[in-house]
Amino acid sequence: MSKVALITGASRGIGRELALRLASTGASVVVNYKKNADLAEKTVAQIEELGGSGIAVQADVETESGISSLFDAVHSTYGRLDFFVSNAAASAFKNIMDLKPHHIDRSYAMNLKPFILGAQEAVRLMDDGGRIVALSSYGSIRAYPTYATLGAMKAAIEAWVRYMAVEFAPYGINVNAVNGGLIDSDSLHYFYGVPGMPDMQGVLDRIPARRPGTVEEVASTIEFLLSPGAGYITGQSIVVDGGLSVVAPPFFGDTQPPLSLPQRPVRT
Repeated sequence: MSKVALITGASRGIGRELALRLASTGASVVVNYKKNADLAEKTVAQIEELGGSGIAVQADVETESGISSLFDAVHSTYGRLDFFVSNAAASAFKNIMDLKPHHIDRSYAMNLKPFILGAQEAVRLMDDGGRIVALSSYGSIRAYPTYATLGAMKAAIEAWVRYMAVEFAPYGINVNAVNGGLIDSDSLHYFYGVPGMPDMQGVLDRIPARRPGTVEEVASTIEFLLSPGAGYITGQSIVVDGGLSVVAPPFFGDTQPPLSLPQRPVRT
């Protein structure tokens, strides 16, 4: 029997890439979107071209009614669920002293609450076990400009992942998070377009991998967590950041000879 997957925010970026990967395995994919129906329908068409099946479901997961209607569509169409991937995210990028109450409220409503309520709904449809994966980011473990509201919510998501992993294990459900670094997506370019933000290239130069990650690399990690090979992994946050979160000042790239990192040595 083919797997049934629900991915929030699946009309573009990481969500879309994951949807297409799952479709190539014959899965049925529920493509959730908020506004862009054209992109969502195009994603469904590509899913079908790859041998899967899918439906596009418009639902604003920022609202409880939107979450309910989304899972109602899953239930009425497929009657069950194997994978729930909480991918959609949004926030205001401001320094803490510039935040208004509605910025904080919306960050909770858009990022944390949909994951919690969505997981509750997903469990009710996972009658033969399943997998839940939440998208996090390195702002959950590091502080950087304007990211307090979203980073705090991502940190909370990772805490909820651990608690859910324990409580849902008796149902045969694994729960994990994928913590992405600088991933080359619309969201990354929007973030670095905020007035006053440092040049992105200067940040990339600090990453050991010296480049941004790709949506394909993040989607591949999620795909692994949904696979049989990850059956004994639960309650974890898998970091996909090119080494960003393991470096600290003084940075290797700022050293001078004789401490500068040499070219890769070769055998002579």
